[in-house]
Amino acid sequence: MQPTSGLKIIIASALVLLSAACAIKNTTTNTTNNTALLVVDEVFDNTQPDTLGLQKPAQLKHHSVFKAKAGSAQYNHGAVLFAFNSELLIQWQSSQQDEDAPETKILYSRSRDGSEWSAPQELVAARTNALVTNGGWWSYGNTLVAFINVWPQGLQPKAGFVEYITSRDGIHWSAPKPLRDFDGNAVAGIIEQDLKQLPNGRILTAIHAPPGLIAKPFYTDDPTGLSGWMQGEMENLPHQPGISRELEPSWFLTKQMNPVMVFRDQGSSFALLAASSSDKGKTWSNPVITNMPDSRAKQSAGNLPDGRAFLINNPSGNKNRAPLTITLSEDGQRFDKAYLLRSESELPPMRYAGKYKRTGYSYPKSIVWNNRVWVSYAVNKEDIEVTSVAVGNL
Repeated sequence: MQPTSGLKIIIASALVLLSAACAIKNTTTNTTNNTALLVVDEVFDNTQPDTLGLQKPAQLKHHSVFKAKAGSAQYNHGAVLFAFNSELLIQWQSSQQDEDAPETKILYSRSRDGSEWSAPQELVAARTNALVTNGGWWSYGNTLVAFINVWPQGLQPKAGFVEYITSRDGIHWSAPKPLRDFDGNAVAGIIEQDLKQLPNGRILTAIHAPPGLIAKPFYTDDPTGLSGWMQGEMENLPHQPGISRELEPSWFLTKQMNPVMVFRDQGSSFALLAASSSDKGKTWSNPVITNMPDSRAKQSAGNLPDGRAFLINNPSGNKNRAPLTITLSEDGQRFDKAYLLRSESELPPMRYAGKYKRTGYSYPKSIVWNNRVWVSYAVNKEDIEVTSVAVGNL
């Protein structure tokens, strides 16, 4: 028997309260795992939704990578930056007008200075039997790696697997191969685009694993990033079948060099979830709800060269993907300074209709390159842009 709509609401409310109670308990007692990510009250002014009361850092620069094209590339999203051979590269998914359309392909562009970008080239063509989306970058030695998320048609719940291609020059690419786990099997799941290394060289990211899309930390000690992947132990919060509350994470290091993984909360708390590890990614604390506001979207996290942790997201506390900000912490626990990167009033009007289109600065990803923080994002899921700021101005 299916519960009535009223009962469903009561059950859902109880689950939210239970999760919140667990979050409070873990935040106050699990101090060894450094999960208590705290944003001080004075950082954001919610009475000023356009800017949240924040100022822009000095000499902030915005760079256009790609403008949506009528009738051929009206939808562009998921921009991810990487540095290779003294160049910046950026990849994104592109389709005629709709998100995750059958004709979706992966494009990429290159730049010597982050300001002028090459005309986009096709990194991965559309497939007839599966959707392809971009899964981020890696490199080892003089080899560049691009990851591909492959979503076969008809899977219920929605799921996929990971492939990769390699290049020595960023122009000519190998045939796709499956990403391998520690036992040599193909990794099942969708890879998150934020691959970074721990101080010991271990590569850490997350895989949205079956059944469906259940976010789990994954790591490998293979410096190529192509094999040896293992799942870290983390107990997900209660969630609906086929999709976890924790989605699309990024991560940073605390002052104690422990990784903290921050997640989009599909449970619509409109705050980031966080979990941490004290054994280099093998085991993780239970995810908790933080007080870092979010728009239920991807975000980007990392560390500056001086060790400070940063979070880049849309801290609106609702579905609004504006403004775009960077929030900083000296120790990776107490975030007490923030800067405005893009205000809501700067947003241009959306030019093209399309499935799942929405306004905002969507899905930021970032790297630190040449003493600047570079942030990539999609504007209204149409145009690909990059914002950069000198580390010394943060």
